[in-house]
Amino acid sequence: MAYNPKKHHRRSIRLPEYDYTQIGAYFTTICTYKKQCWFGDVMNGEMQHNQLGIIVYTFWQALPRRFSHIELDAFVVMPNHVHGILIITDAVPRQPTAEQFGKPVPGSIPTIIRAFKSAVTKRINLMRKRPYPPIWQRNYYESIIRQDGLDNVRQYILSNPFAWAEDEENPSHHPQAQLDLDVYF
Repeated sequence: MAYNPKKHHRRSIRLPEYDYTQIGAYFTTICTYKKQCWFGDVMNGEMQHNQLGIIVYTFWQALPRRFSHIELDAFVVMPNHVHGILIITDAVPRQPTAEQFGKPVPGSIPTIIRAFKSAVTKRINLMRKRPYPPIWQRNYYESIIRQDGLDNVRQYILSNPFAWAEDEENPSHHPQAQLDLDVYF
């Protein structure tokens, strides 16, 4: 089915007209499809990555090699989501700054996240020899971090594994959400 903007429109959760290539810190959260626990488990407040979690961790760490204008700050790969702070350190050459369907803005936060999700998906799908179920839910969440809030966000990310037992996204609170990885490999 061809794309029809009158029929196929998703509301963006990005700030309208905000330039996501601006120098600054951005807090991102990327969730797995249906909150499935693909990437390991938390034991005694520490994340234990499985093979898929190691892939996600490695690809996140590699982002500055592909996007030299960013630095990584605190991040954690949890069983069913990734939290991370991306810092744009250098101005990206001026481009149109509003993301549009089919027209990504080079060097922007949405483009970086899209590249990360795509690379991880490709690697995992090669391993499991199938594209279903999807690895990621559509879109992601981000917040622009004010300088005075950076330490609070770092603390939230670093303490995330300790809070997993009480987290609503923890599948032990929702047994029907648990994924049997053997079915997909």
